[in-house]
Amino acid sequence: MEQFTQIVSDVNNFLNGIVWGWPALILLAFTGILMTCLTRFFQISHFGHWVSQTIGRILDKDVSGHTQDRSISQFQSLCTALAATVGTGNIVGVAGAIMVGGPGAVFWMWLIAFFGMMTNYSENVLGIYFRRKSASGEWHGGAMYYLRDGLGAKKGCKTLGAVLAAMFSVFCFLASFGIGNMTQINSISGNMEAVFSVPRWITGIALMILAGLVIIGGLKRIAAVTEKIVPFMVILYMAGTLVILFTHITMIPEVFASIFKGAFALKSAAGGIVGSGIRLAIEQGMKRGVFSNEAGLGSSVMVHSSSNVKEPVRQGMWGIFEVFADTLVVCTLTSFAILSSGLVDLETGVVAAESNGVALTNSNIMSTVFGNQFGFLGSAFVAIAIMLFAFSTVLGWSHYGTTACSYLFSEKYVMIYRVIFVVAIFGGAVMKENLAWEIADTLNGAMMIPNLVGVLTLCPIVYAITKNYVDRHMRHQNVEPMLSNFKDIQDEFAPLVKKGAE
Repeated sequence: MEQFTQIVSDVNNFLNGIVWGWPALILLAFTGILMTCLTRFFQISHFGHWVSQTIGRILDKDVSGHTQDRSISQFQSLCTALAATVGTGNIVGVAGAIMVGGPGAVFWMWLIAFFGMMTNYSENVLGIYFRRKSASGEWHGGAMYYLRDGLGAKKGCKTLGAVLAAMFSVFCFLASFGIGNMTQINSISGNMEAVFSVPRWITGIALMILAGLVIIGGLKRIAAVTEKIVPFMVILYMAGTLVILFTHITMIPEVFASIFKGAFALKSAAGGIVGSGIRLAIEQGMKRGVFSNEAGLGSSVMVHSSSNVKEPVRQGMWGIFEVFADTLVVCTLTSFAILSSGLVDLETGVVAAESNGVALTNSNIMSTVFGNQFGFLGSAFVAIAIMLFAFSTVLGWSHYGTTACSYLFSEKYVMIYRVIFVVAIFGGAVMKENLAWEIADTLNGAMMIPNLVGVLTLCPIVYAITKNYVDRHMRHQNVEPMLSNFKDIQDEFAPLVKKGAE
């Protein structure tokens, strides 16, 4: 058995090196840079517009009001997407990046998020443009659909599009049980056991029941829960990190200096030599940024495509905001709280081996930061925050797996998938095998390759849709809206878009 486990581990490590190696990271960065250039730096040039059309309209009924059909509101789609992205990566992942890559990893995390805004934007635009309504009246969209109907529509690419769509769906289906379920639940049960001495099996049963009540009810129930949990947990966590930041406000200039010096190897990173310092900083920063906001993985587009929005660009702008909130706000606050806590030597980038006799790891460093500031209540707060973050991630990923299941096997098997997904929660709570985490990591990253192929080959469509939107809404030109690739959907939505045009 041990020999078999070792073989599986070796194969997984090889595949992980391919999935998350430098070629894949370069492809990810290139896609973000290309989409940023094609849209003429939309995230900057139209900053005021996308802010006003997203969080600026949060009180508008057509943005956050509950829908009567099987679709969900734009705000609910954002919250469900953030539920899957704002997770343990924002706490444990960021801490791990700093511990391995030094403070400089934060800069590269910022950079990949900046370009990732437009990758996520492009995914959402393509998701809305190529989505289809199922027999039950629910919208289905995602990388599998724009690979099959977009890439597959190009001359000689029908088989390629279908194969890549199937590959993406299989990776997503399997990853939903790993990175989207068991590994998240394992984080919760481990924290509950360490901080509150709650046995893992009790946590597993409780979470299985709670998740079952939500997930079995489908997307609208998931969205109804996440729109309440996500804003609450993000605001509460931000408040805690801001208190720590203001307590050490005099260190902010030093923290900034440490980040920029470490990013370009002007000093050693995490105790490494200068030559390897910049490599570690770039690698860890980019990886953690992608793990956190999932831009380029093609995951969140599956829930954004279920929105009641009519304009592809309008949902694309929510994708920009999603990456902005997840990485440039939440992850940045986590980074500054850690770097200003005194647990990191800002001159060398080395993280303290232990604090108050407790060995520091990427999973407990943030708990230590809060504990040093607020005592036991601080450590308990982080445990509860991780629980909420991880649990909401499970809810979001259950929809991703549902979409993949529906695409691969048809809608009649969706309920079976949801039941198995809920049962797997108990297994995640009690498992102790690290290999499960490693395999989940590989499957999660494997979704990126076919998705980026789709985004790159369909980038002219993203450009055309963006230009069409800008011409109509900002230059006030009288041109026909580009709403969907399918004529029946165009005919259904065109009057609604024209009526609501600015």
